Amino acid sequence: MLLVKFHLYKFIICLWILLFSVEILADGSFIDKVYHPYVQPHEREFEWRGSYEKDSDNRLQDNAQKHQFAYGQSINENWFAEFYLVGEKNREQDFKLTAVELEALWQITEQGEYEADWGMLFEIEHERDKHLSEISTALLIERQWHKWVGTANLYLIYEWGSHIDNELETAMALQGRYRYSRALEPAIEFYSSDGSEGIGPVLLGNFRLGGKKQIKWEAGIIIGLDNETPDEIYKLLIELEF
Repeated sequence: MLLVKFHLYKFIICLWILLFSVEILADGSFIDKVYHPYVQPHEREFEWRGSYEKDSDNRLQDNAQKHQFAYGQSINENWFAEFYLVGEKNREQDFKLTAVELEALWQITEQGEYEADWGMLFEIEHERDKHLSEISTALLIERQWHKWVGTANLYLIYEWGSHIDNELETAMALQGRYRYSRALEPAIEFYSSDGSEGIGPVLLGNFRLGGKKQIKWEAGIIIGLDNETPDEIYKLLIELEF
């Protein structure tokens, strides 16, 4: 069994190295969330994520907001599924439902079993107004050094629709955080795709409510590093687990 897992990791690493050696074609803002490769058995959750963009360039949507509402639950010890409703608002339109998304997280290794913990994320999304669909998979890697934790999400994305050229894309999200306490973990995140690139500070934490109930939260600001990314993206996450 250990030999099978070892060869599986080698195959996954080689596949992602090959994929990231090709030209990145991604478009649109990729800045959102860094995922961790863990599943808690018998877990259910409600999640809200919001982002707000500020930019001085009139070509970009200043004051654009994006809100994601989700319900998820573990299927077994290694799989977690979640369903999202996505809404957006900007200066030209009021808040409206723009997309639906289904995602599944697969925890490949037990936490602490190897030097790094491994998982994979699978997502399928459909944007209603743009008649655009997207399917993606991400390799999730996390490693701890005492109180420091490093996380990488490496994405392969395929988009298709009636108004775009079908295209294969790659992207990545990185996070480094310090486990100061359960309630507060300062971090820095970096996002990169062809359509967006940014870096900035993030604060994370969680509060126990008794039993298995807890509230997780994240708040941060990502600074755009290129002309295609808004100057500032403010993001907030609140998650109730039970």
